[in-house]
Amino acid sequence: MCGIIGIVGKEQVADRLVDGLRRMEYRGYDSAGVCTVHDGQLIRRRAPGKLVNLVRELARDPAPGTTGIAHTRWATHGAPTAANAHPHATEVLALVHNGIIENFRQLKDALSARGRKFESDTDTEVVAHLLSEQVEAGKSPEEAVKATLPQLRGAFALAIAFKDYPDMLIGARLGSPLVLGFGDGETYLGSDALALAPLTQKIAYLDEGDWVVVTQGGARIFDKDNNPVEREVTTSGASAAEIEKGNYRHFMQKEIFEQPTVVAQTLRSYIRQVDQSVALPQFDFDLSSINRVTIVACGTSYYAGMVAKYWFEQFARLPADIDFASEFRYREPVMEPGGLSLFISQSGETADTLAALRHCKAQGQTIAVVVNVPTSSMAREADLLLPTHAGPEIGVASTKAFTCQLAVLAALAAHMAVKRGLMDRAEEAGVVTHLLQAPASLNAALAHDDQIAAMAHLVAPARDVLYLGRGQDYPLALEGALKLKEISYIHAEGYASGEMKHGPIALIDEAVPVIVLAPSGPLFEKTVSNMQEVRARGGKIVLISDREGLDEAGEGCLATIEMPKVHPLIAPLVYAVPVQLLAYHVACVKGTDVDQPRNLAKSVTVE
Repeated sequence: MCGIIGIVGKEQVADRLVDGLRRMEYRGYDSAGVCTVHDGQLIRRRAPGKLVNLVRELARDPAPGTTGIAHTRWATHGAPTAANAHPHATEVLALVHNGIIENFRQLKDALSARGRKFESDTDTEVVAHLLSEQVEAGKSPEEAVKATLPQLRGAFALAIAFKDYPDMLIGARLGSPLVLGFGDGETYLGSDALALAPLTQKIAYLDEGDWVVVTQGGARIFDKDNNPVEREVTTSGASAAEIEKGNYRHFMQKEIFEQPTVVAQTLRSYIRQVDQSVALPQFDFDLSSINRVTIVACGTSYYAGMVAKYWFEQFARLPADIDFASEFRYREPVMEPGGLSLFISQSGETADTLAALRHCKAQGQTIAVVVNVPTSSMAREADLLLPTHAGPEIGVASTKAFTCQLAVLAALAAHMAVKRGLMDRAEEAGVVTHLLQAPASLNAALAHDDQIAAMAHLVAPARDVLYLGRGQDYPLALEGALKLKEISYIHAEGYASGEMKHGPIALIDEAVPVIVLAPSGPLFEKTVSNMQEVRARGGKIVLISDREGLDEAGEGCLATIEMPKVHPLIAPLVYAVPVQLLAYHVACVKGTDVDQPRNLAKSVTVE
């Protein structure tokens, strides 16, 4: 959601704080701000809108100082205005916050009754006032934090600067990630390792409930009970070069074209080519004893889970449920003994998914996590960690993380089938062969980029677009619609092809393009029949299929997009490419902000 960074340094920090924000702007870009401590003053600069506005503000009015905090915002409480931009400040301190304070209304009412004056509509400002009351009463910053944190309900990562303590920051986390970084006579706080990559590779991840006193010389860490603790210092491996666009127009475009490479490197972790078998990371429970899989995720990760449900049931003959993380806990799901709860997330910090994970853990479920950040909260709490190796994904609309998730999930389903005695060695070798063909097939799909770009103008004027698919292509129809909505702002919906005649067909007219995902195979003829129903009512069809499918059903379509002929197992990975590219090129035609679409953020750390 929001991104925060803090530096206690030897040199001026404002430019470095802004550079850190630039690396986190994918987390939110409604406003941005910095606050430094200099000559006994809190020097605060804020600007609504994207980071470039803050850069202009700092050029007009610099913020000197060797200690400071900064923030890029995704708005929850309060419109994205300068007054609501972080850092929030009082006479004695300033702070930045990622997360949400759920009981802020009660706290604000109580503070107002005690005469505290508020300048913003945010939930965050109540924390500044609670801390300030303690400091103004003569308590030290550490004592103020000890007294304030137990009053807060919700999720937060905080970085706090104090006017009278120019060489110190305090950080705290509960439900939102916070990373410590260690440099040469400098110490850093950040929402993720990527923000700190140019500053240091030496980092430590704070545990849930931790708070920390940061000085030039290092950090003192305390747990939720205020006991001094140590946290392991590791090498982050995050590279500043990984978040450069190179020669690509947008991060999203770069990440789409990285898919053959990152899927290949992900599969290398799950396939033993020497004996054509599937292998998983080490774990200490018996997979063959699992009797049910419960899949939980949000957004694009949810659609990866929908595909995986087909694989678990088809290969491993395991009953599989799937839920949106935001709804999962509230239907009071029945969690039977012997179940595997599988959570899918790019960031590993998605608040709804993390809350669902902890619910399942409390119910005695075995926890598996498919995640792109192996140091994330979800990763650290899993019984079985299944990392993807997509690398940093900066574009807000997920692309390469999705295909890597599918690769891991296919390997997991096959491995569970082997463990359950439902897949022999020859069948396993066949699955491995198909998976190893995926990178080349993704390359073949990408070769049609120019073709997709050339027909994007046919879809761009539409107000509504429908996507149709059957079987494993149905989740891809949903994912295609999501991609188009996210970055082009065109209303789009995905449907199971056979469901069109049960209501949605009423929406069909000549102004509604219909994107049909129909690789040749067992379900092709049925999908074509549904396509003809659309055509008979004046619908304009864009058919995505292989050469065999286009030869049979491509005549009379508004446009066709050719895909390589692939095995059904890897079809979801391959057919992700054209729906990603179509959304991308439509957005380019419309001139929308591809990498930072309105109202969205990359890592959703509030419920």
